[in-house]
Amino acid sequence: MPRSPVRLCTEFKEKIWGSVNLAPWYAAGGRKIGEVWFTHSEPLPLLVKFIFTEESLSVQVHPGDEFARIHENSRGKTEMWHILRAAPGAKVAMGFREEISRERLREASISGEIMELLNWVEARPGDTFFIPAGTVHAIGAGIALCEVQQQSDITYRLYDYGRGRELHLDKGVTVSNTAGHPGYSQRVSLPDGSELLAECEYFRTELRVFTGPIVHQPNGDAVEILVFLSGAGSVDGQAFRLGEAWLISAERPVNLEAAEEVAMLRTFVPRCS
Repeated sequence: MPRSPVRLCTEFKEKIWGSVNLAPWYAAGGRKIGEVWFTHSEPLPLLVKFIFTEESLSVQVHPGDEFARIHENSRGKTEMWHILRAAPGAKVAMGFREEISRERLREASISGEIMELLNWVEARPGDTFFIPAGTVHAIGAGIALCEVQQQSDITYRLYDYGRGRELHLDKGVTVSNTAGHPGYSQRVSLPDGSELLAECEYFRTELRVFTGPIVHQPNGDAVEILVFLSGAGSVDGQAFRLGEAWLISAERPVNLEAAEEVAMLRTFVPRCS
């Protein structure tokens, strides 16, 4: 990986549930964009993306590492969401209101009753949700969020509002955690003024809001991805704007300058204990 900060490429992906309203991060192009992936010519340790919803996503679940390795020759998918924008009443679902059997999960997925069994909570700008592999989940309409996840794109659909796309009930029911979910993640204040949003063996994500110049100290063990949610400024003299993600080396600090108030996510793979 390069030592100097590098702006990651953006890949715009059309989805049937996507939105034409990508402001203020991107210009409207008339297409229903559901996901914007940040990519690089070399493999990245994490997959970071923006998600925009005009309609609800399918009810889905992702496998853990062991199941994905055996059945998909891949890694699993644990993820987190940080809400950027939400229409009044917009909701997300994580887990179930009460524990259910796998037999009932299958039946409810076929009948659509799963929508009533899920634990739906309001999504508001600034909220963060941690979604371990095996958590049945759904993102409702009217939401823009930043997602950080394992470098994997394995999804098993359990219910899709009759859109006619393939469901994956056998694998999906097998990997699902049929218990509840705590819902919102609690922020933890850090000594440098940033806040810890989510942490697990696969990633650590922090939020920092700043004005003026700061020296950003990398974690010292791996590359980091900086995602600029708002504002504008420079990274080691290179201009950045909101809606961009930058790859930085762990080898040295970088100088960040804010031309206006900046909100930035910092995410990386934690060092092994």
